[in-house]
Amino acid sequence: MENYSECKIYVRPVRDVIDMIGNKWKLPIIIALGFKDHRFNELERQIKGITPRMLSRELKDLELNKLVRRIEINSNSGTIKYSLTEHGKSLDNVIIAMRSWGIDYREKIMGTKRVEKI
Repeated sequence: MENYSECKIYVRPVRDVIDMIGNKWKLPIIIALGFKDHRFNELERQIKGITPRMLSRELKDLELNKLVRRIEINSNSGTIKYSLTEHGKSLDNVIIAMRSWGIDYREKIMGTKRVEKI
């Protein structure tokens, strides 16, 4: 029983992270905003295949989870840009670790040539 409780302590927070960023679009949005702040149309162009409706939905969800901040640049024109919050930026090390693991996976399992790690 002790192992089950200890396992549950580890699994729950990991499940929370997967639920928050583990869908098709959230992680690409976070990665794009990790490089620089973007306006909506810039994000749409940056993330191939995402529809405006889906991008809007995902940005709202990321805002609710305090990972992304919506910034009104010009109230007259309605210009909005999006940036990562400090909480969102704290995912950098997670993303770097995932990228490193993905590189190793491709090398070991898929037999692809190694690319440089960050």
